[in-house]
Amino acid sequence: MPATPDDLLDRLAALEIATTTVDHPPAFTVEDGEAYVGHLPGVHVKNLFLCDAKKKMWLVTVPWDQTIDLKGLPTLIDSKRLSFGSPDRLLRTLGVTPGSVSPFCVINDSDATVQVVLDAWMMEQALINAHPLINSKTTTIEPTDLLKFMRACGHAPRIVDFRKI
Repeated sequence: MPATPDDLLDRLAALEIATTTVDHPPAFTVEDGEAYVGHLPGVHVKNLFLCDAKKKMWLVTVPWDQTIDLKGLPTLIDSKRLSFGSPDRLLRTLGVTPGSVSPFCVINDSDATVQVVLDAWMMEQALINAHPLINSKTTTIEPTDLLKFMRACGHAPRIVDFRKI
């Protein structure tokens, strides 16, 4: 059974990670997010759930205004040709549906089968805003605390400078 937003917030609290969470209408696009939570301080993110030809899976998290070149990305992250993962695979591996993907989803990937890649510039900012497993909430967290959480979930995210592609 995948973790719920309450399970996630409980896990963050158990790790002594301070966050704030706001409720809002479901945000399915960056434009929705801008309308509902664009006023919140910090970097707002978008997330790509990707697979390569050998079925290796990737979760790429970048600022929501960052352009990603899917043709140049494999070289940057040492992968093969990438394509978007199916909604079914997303649900099986990260426990969420499209529109709710975020770095917090690693709570549902106890086998660490998904390689997480985080934008370097984003990780240098004071705050990050991401969906806590559902797209009708946004949780604000410090980058160092996000790394602490991900490592506690068994993930060692790669930090990549996406300005290089």
